[in-house]
Amino acid sequence: MTTPTFAQRALAALLATTPIAAFAQDAAPPADTSPDREAIGELLAVDEYILRIQALDDNGPRLNAVIDYDPTAPVKARQLATTGPLHGRTVLVKDNIDTRDFPTTAGSLALKNNVTGRDAPLIAKLRAGGGVVLGKTNLSEWANIRSDGSTSGWSAVGGLTRNPFAIDRNTCGSSSGSGAAVAAGFAWGAIGTETNGSITCPASINGIVGFKPSVGIVSRTHVVPISSTQDTAGPMTRTVYDAALLLTAIAGEDKSDPATLGAKRVKDYTEGLDTYSLQGVRIGVMRDQIGNREDLKAVFEAALADLERAGAVLVDISFQPDRQMYGDSFTVLMFELREEMGKYLASIPAFADGETPRSLADLIAFNKAHADKEMRWFGQELFEQAEATTDREAYEKARDNAVRIAGKETLDKLLADNKVQFLVVPTRGPSWVSDLVNGDNFNGSVGFGSPAAIAGYPHLTVPMGAIEGLPVGLSIMGAKWDDHAVLKAGAAYEKARTAKLPTPTFRPWRPAAQ
Repeated sequence: MTTPTFAQRALAALLATTPIAAFAQDAAPPADTSPDREAIGELLAVDEYILRIQALDDNGPRLNAVIDYDPTAPVKARQLATTGPLHGRTVLVKDNIDTRDFPTTAGSLALKNNVTGRDAPLIAKLRAGGGVVLGKTNLSEWANIRSDGSTSGWSAVGGLTRNPFAIDRNTCGSSSGSGAAVAAGFAWGAIGTETNGSITCPASINGIVGFKPSVGIVSRTHVVPISSTQDTAGPMTRTVYDAALLLTAIAGEDKSDPATLGAKRVKDYTEGLDTYSLQGVRIGVMRDQIGNREDLKAVFEAALADLERAGAVLVDISFQPDRQMYGDSFTVLMFELREEMGKYLASIPAFADGETPRSLADLIAFNKAHADKEMRWFGQELFEQAEATTDREAYEKARDNAVRIAGKETLDKLLADNKVQFLVVPTRGPSWVSDLVNGDNFNGSVGFGSPAAIAGYPHLTVPMGAIEGLPVGLSIMGAKWDDHAVLKAGAAYEKARTAKLPTPTFRPWRPAAQ
């Protein structure tokens, strides 16, 4: 008989003293749910977060959700206990956001030496608001913009992220580690980034709350970019209240990011969440975007019934969007990727080894030179296409078209014509089996998140149940700058939800009966 390792003993102790169910969204809250009490509980949990990372991420099932973490975080958390609004709460940060204490790699070996020594403005706000950067999370390398054949959750730096609910299944992307880490109970919350689905999909598939704010609510400065039109950072947490609290801390104007100037924010995104009522609120149901799975339809219908019991007036909507929006948005991403990546790389300090990439072309060359490690599983055809996309006039026309179609002619029109305040739809189907050889295999018939991503409108996903133990989320979308209202609607649904939510198993998937 072999002697248990430290990690195995730590895992056994954790599972014995802290049931995994305590990290699920349907776990019973304490009788007193005031922020002060919650903050005290979080301070007591910081040491446990680190033990869980050591036992479940570095060892055991090896989720590969966390790239690096700060062992001194408990000390920092206690020092910030009286600093608000976060009061020492710990946050994991997607590894495409600059923090002064960790490298920023975007998952690529090309940036393994990218120690910027600076905080992105959103991280500076996080710290000023009493938040503790616990560490960096794995991601789909380059936020899934290198190749169409990629496997979400894989990066050359961090390996393949595994889903806590079924470790042989995918975490979606590109905020893969952020979603898996929160679901696994590695931190109070996490920050992800989204260009199109990169917060909401991993949040849905990992059974947590994810919020993509309106573009401009949160600064993008010193965040490894794809698109100045569509990129945003946002919170990933276990509850809607926590997402609103984290957004309150990181939101704000940044003179270096024009999109943030004039953005319509509120001072406190948690205000009114506990009292908001759906009574009489008209909500549009996107019937044509539910997909073709009967089991997902059943979970969605149960969520709709919860909304109706809470007083909402549901309005069925049949709608097919103008597909020109997707092609034009892709042109925007290809053009902006080359330009914005060049700006970011020009801003980072030179690497000690002299191999500092300064352009997208440099990244392409690096990948070719290190193809055995970087391109074993998929190539870089999107990088190469972006490098060749240089027609500014065509780009500007495509951008105008994409934003107009997604915003004015799709979301604004749907809300106005149907006299509804919000739109709801399943976010995604359940997680698929991870396959590095063949790439992702998700059901593209489910969801309606692209218009919100392209137009820069708010999109919230909240857990609504499970299929064979695999989480699925409910998407709630609203008009531009209606972020607070969308969060309040999400909190109201969360209170009305009757579905029993699954808890992580940290083992390969098994049929529910087993």
